[in-house]
Amino acid sequence: MMLPSQPIEKRMFSTSVKVLIMMACLFAIPLFITPFFNKSPSIVMAMWQRVGLLQQELPQENSLPSPLAGQHLTDTWGGARSEGRSHEGIDIFAPRGTPIAATTQGVVSKVGDDRLGGRVVFIIGPGGAAHYYAHLEDYADISPNDWVNAGDIVGYVGDSGNAKGTPPHVHYGVYINGNAVNPYPLLVKNK
Repeated sequence: MMLPSQPIEKRMFSTSVKVLIMMACLFAIPLFITPFFNKSPSIVMAMWQRVGLLQQELPQENSLPSPLAGQHLTDTWGGARSEGRSHEGIDIFAPRGTPIAATTQGVVSKVGDDRLGGRVVFIIGPGGAAHYYAHLEDYADISPNDWVNAGDIVGYVGDSGNAKGTPPHVHYGVYINGNAVNPYPLLVKNK
């Protein structure tokens, strides 16, 4: 059964009302969304940057600079630690206060305290790999959601956390899909 068509005036009025509603929404939506973006532009930008990082390749063997240029690197991965743990990273020793450089570009995901690591910084880099810097004496002028480039200073060598009283060093770890991987093979070694 075919319904009779509406008169042209009624259809035009209906279409005009729909157009007006759509235009009102186009003007109103930014009024509601803009305050969120103005309060948290770094969160929005960091989310966008993380999407880009996920599309990049994970670090490869001998592809990352050392967080402490010029310091000797030793593979301390897997060594016994307190509470029946094994070492999930490498320790790089240097004088207290030595600047620690980011090994990769990425988005800072944490600047804060950790029970074992003391003062720590986490950076999400290419492929979504998390780069972990622990036992810091102090932080650089960085905050969560900041963008860093390889070589930017993220903190300073110390002995915070469960390293209190040990020679100053940075514990450097890499996590891929939440699992610790040995960072030693990923770092470029001094010859």
